[in-house]
Amino acid sequence: MTPRRLFEMMADPDRERARRATDAMLTMQKLDLAALEAAFAG
Repeated sequence: MTPRRLFEMMADPDRERARRATDAMLTMQKLDLAALEAAFAG
């Protein structure tokens, strides 16, 4: 299952924020939504 919020972050018009979230996700074996939010925020 993939959290809806992850799709929202990856579809953000700010490509730098979306890239940070994607890069963070690719390092995870289990999705850590708090860590993804932190990466997304910068």
